[in-house]
Amino acid sequence: VQLQAFGGGLVQAGGSLRLSCAASGLTFSSYAMGWFRQAPGKEREFVAAISRSGRGTYYVDSVKGRFTISRDGAKKMVYLQMMSLKPEDTAVYYCAADFSYGSGSNYYTLREREYDYWGQGTQVTVSS
Repeated sequence: VQLQAFGGGLVQAGGSLRLSCAASGLTFSSYAMGWFRQAPGKEREFVAAISRSGRGTYYVDSVKGRFTISRDGAKKMVYLQMMSLKPEDTAVYYCAADFSYGSGSNYYTLREREYDYWGQGTQVTVSS
């Protein structure tokens, strides 16, 4: 199983980025997907999650209305569209996969420990 996140970079405050995560070696439709981030000197935190069906999504309060998570089953991709970026969004962003087949197609989790596979991370830096 491999999750490869990419799309990070340096952007000015107020700008946008779209992160992508390519999944391979797994039955993508059996996994809910999530994005997490870790800022320097801080613990990794949940950002967004999407269910297997794509109909269930959830966001941490700090990104609601600015970030959008989506998935493409045919391409085995998950995306995080980030808009109105702030300096406090600066972090390494990780995608993760949670095997949730049997938990309902709209199931997702915020719990880091429930995710089974993790990508390598992509750096997002927002300058003020």
